[in-house]
Amino acid sequence: MTRDYSRRDALSLLGTGAAVGLAGCFGDSDSAVRISGGVGPRPMVEVWADLYEDDHDVSFDISGGGTGVGVSDVLNDQVDIAMMGRQPDDAEIEQGLFAVPMLIDTVVGTVNENNPVLDEIQEHGLSREQLEDIFTREITNWGELYDTDVDEEITVYGRSDASAAYMQWGDFLGGEDHAYTENEMEELADGNHDGDQRVAQAIGNDESAISLNNINYVYDLESGELEGDIRPVPIDLDGDGTLSDEEDFYDTREEFLAAVEDGIYPAPPAREMFLASDGGFEDEAYDFVEWVLSGGQEYVSDNGYVPLEEDRLEEAQTNLADGP
Repeated sequence: MTRDYSRRDALSLLGTGAAVGLAGCFGDSDSAVRISGGVGPRPMVEVWADLYEDDHDVSFDISGGGTGVGVSDVLNDQVDIAMMGRQPDDAEIEQGLFAVPMLIDTVVGTVNENNPVLDEIQEHGLSREQLEDIFTREITNWGELYDTDVDEEITVYGRSDASAAYMQWGDFLGGEDHAYTENEMEELADGNHDGDQRVAQAIGNDESAISLNNINYVYDLESGELEGDIRPVPIDLDGDGTLSDEEDFYDTREEFLAAVEDGIYPAPPAREMFLASDGGFEDEAYDFVEWVLSGGQEYVSDNGYVPLEEDRLEEAQTNLADGP
């Protein structure tokens, strides 16, 4: 029997700056399955690893660093598995990177709970175009967004790590015509932070700030409610200046995840996440990934992600078995 294990444990560990994952704390690193990469998928991978250890004679050594770090590590034989918050690109595939999807996660714009126009944001939302103008500094004052007397400069925070979440956000902001690179957004930001935890802390300390976070840094980990000091920015999907009932799904994590699963929340910034290897997965790493794509999926929703749809899951299982 597996013991009850939630993402609270994994996120708490990440918040302390620990270098080695939960499941790797007790294993011999020479024989452990080594995993590194994306900050977004890491908490779920740590949950999976802990559950898998309960029934298998294997240990894990897990670290973060961002998707780019994971890719570099796995291609240089530093780890067995890379966690990726995006699809591999052509150059990575040419170098031998082989990846399979594992789940769907998403990022959302975030502001302080005492933002000067929070009531207007929650009633009307912000369109993609408005968010693009904010993050590219075309709009620099919260009072420019709504018919209010507010005169408060907007502080924009970005990511300083190799963040696939930030890349997906840049894709979303640019729409179909242009994707903003991480470097472009970093240069436009007032400050950049390493990882979700530090971004969330920065937003929580600055009433005028805006950034983006994976949703499990926005909603309470146990209740799924909005109980912290940051709030999600609803997207006005049709750009009509208000939120319809269909667009208003941000009160709880459960509602939000349902909107992602139903395809209402856009992709990007919703995104598939991947596990990758240098060539095909081998030995214990293969067995673990095979379990993630079967029994492991039942734990995804309880930990704040969206499981793969059945047809996508079957495709991933076939690709894993066939290899590169």
